Amino acid sequence: MNRRNDDTSRFLSYVLRHRPDDIGLTLDPEGWVDVEELLEACRAHGRVITRKHLDHVVATNNKKRFAFSENGARIRASQGHSVQVDLGYEPATPPELLYHGTVRRFLDSIRVAGLVRGSRHHVHLSADRETAETVGARRGRAVVLTIRAGEMARREIPFYRSANGVWLTEHVPPEYVDSPTTG
Repeated sequence: MNRRNDDTSRFLSYVLRHRPDDIGLTLDPEGWVDVEELLEACRAHGRVITRKHLDHVVATNNKKRFAFSENGARIRASQGHSVQVDLGYEPATPPELLYHGTVRRFLDSIRVAGLVRGSRHHVHLSADRETAETVGARRGRAVVLTIRAGEMARREIPFYRSANGVWLTEHVPPEYVDSPTTG
């Protein structure tokens, strides 16, 4: 993705996940907003995004952060919201192991409290070590934690899978987090 696409993706993530009110938008209860309203609000706040460019950003985003409604008239972020939305994800059975990327400075806290969602709706987990390493590397040298998700699911801790393949759960207790590896 080029710099313009990266900037647009970051801006859309901010607006559609955290602060739609910054540009005068309100998400519906499921996180959707009308595409034309989004584009107009962006324009009114000095950020011109054409429908063609928006389509391109959504289609080429390697993390599939955004989704259009079936008719293409609405858009929402796939997960990661700090604003209240119900994405309608149904419980799903995770694989035995999932992964979480972080950095060393959070390990002591994780050993005590596990993985907590913070201001987001869920803890985000990856199906593969490489993705988790990429996520962790955004904040420094990555540390990849192995999560015994299958064991959690058998203990009736619910998991969900977002539209872009990210595994979600409300909390990972410390007893399900295996020793980290450094990337």
